[in-house]
Amino acid sequence: MKKGSILLSIISFAIVFFAAHFFCPGKMTKVIIPKGATARQAAEALKEKKIISSTTWFRIAVKITGTGKRIMPGSYMMRTHMSSEEALHKLITTIPMAETADITIPEGWRMEQIAERLQSNGVISSAQEFIDLAKAQDKEGYLFPSTYQFKKNISASEALKVFANEFEKQIRPLFAQGFKEGMDEKKVMIIASIVEREAVVDSERPMIAAVYLNRCKKRMKLEADPTTQYALGYQTWYENGEKREGWWKKGITIKDLKTASPYNTYYSRHLPPGPICSPGKSSIEAALNPLENFDALYFVATADGTGRHTFNTNFKEHLGAKKVYKTNLRNEKNR
Repeated sequence: MKKGSILLSIISFAIVFFAAHFFCPGKMTKVIIPKGATARQAAEALKEKKIISSTTWFRIAVKITGTGKRIMPGSYMMRTHMSSEEALHKLITTIPMAETADITIPEGWRMEQIAERLQSNGVISSAQEFIDLAKAQDKEGYLFPSTYQFKKNISASEALKVFANEFEKQIRPLFAQGFKEGMDEKKVMIIASIVEREAVVDSERPMIAAVYLNRCKKRMKLEADPTTQYALGYQTWYENGEKREGWWKKGITIKDLKTASPYNTYYSRHLPPGPICSPGKSSIEAALNPLENFDALYFVATADGTGRHTFNTNFKEHLGAKKVYKTNLRNEKNR
């Protein structure tokens, strides 16, 4: 083959290569450069995602330019089949994307549970710092349950602002309608938080709210089990012979009911000082609009597994309902 033909072939190949490189870029893909990564580790991460073809040439480019310490860790969107020089330039000049985490906060969780979930998913670095700040700002009950997309590695203050913004958006408009006689925002949130921990069936929420408000009007103790659980805090207990632990103890004992705490409504005759958990929208609506002309003062769970309750207006009927519940529960266990 003549030299002219060889040269023409090389030029043609180069034109095709560069045309494909610049005018037919590869697909965009996400690559993460770990914190403290060396040039070798960064190169390996890039090659694994097919962003570069040669880890050796990337490392040479880093050495020649002396930019190793300028490679910023984080998450990047880069196209596949880039040149090593182009990839390196991207890493030293582009601000990495913020890593995010989709976090679901269930209804009825207390702030400690929420803090633990945020920390375990890398949103905050310290659950205790979040708890301390949330307590200082009286945020129990106001960490609105929803699904959030949090940036990772943010401060406790930033995380609390995310919750505050969602509460303002979802719940604040409900308060614009005003409050019933004797009620205000704080009382609504306290009742709603208890309803959240008691109710299973949505249709019963206004009924349960009415029961507790009826008891308040008669200056009766609320005697709500969830308030005792809240007062007890993190506990270890045994259930069906197995050791359990958590923030909401099951199998409340008579001793537990005597726990000296303003949150324990078996001990105190008043409303708890604040909410005991973060209630969902339906529980807050129930506290704002309890079932009218519903004079029940007691309720007990049925034993049919539906989560429903039997409501009664007098104590004697309530004791009868409790007896039925215990009998049915015992029969279920013996089957």
